[in-house]
Amino acid sequence: MRVIALLVLVIPGFLAVLGIKLMRDMLFQVLHPPFPFLWMQFLSGLLLLVFGIWFISGFVFYRDRKNKKVEIHYETKPAPTGSNDKEQVDSTH
Repeated sequence: MRVIALLVLVIPGFLAVLGIKLMRDMLFQVLHPPFPFLWMQFLSGLLLLVFGIWFISGFVFYRDRKNKKVEIHYETKPAPTGSNDKEQVDSTH
């Protein structure tokens, strides 16, 4: 199970690193073949970086919430019980 979790984190981590590389190369005026413009290369790198960090942080947060290692404020709230507004209106009449 730990190997699968590691693989799930390696792919977005690799995408985030690739995004940093694309943004760095744009600053040094290095244009890579799939991109016709430098600004497009920078935006693609920024999107890859944001997606990679978002996925990794969401994965870690989900795992910590499942293991009860987060503050009470961030824990999931239980579903409301079967009280219905219509039942309350009917019972007052």
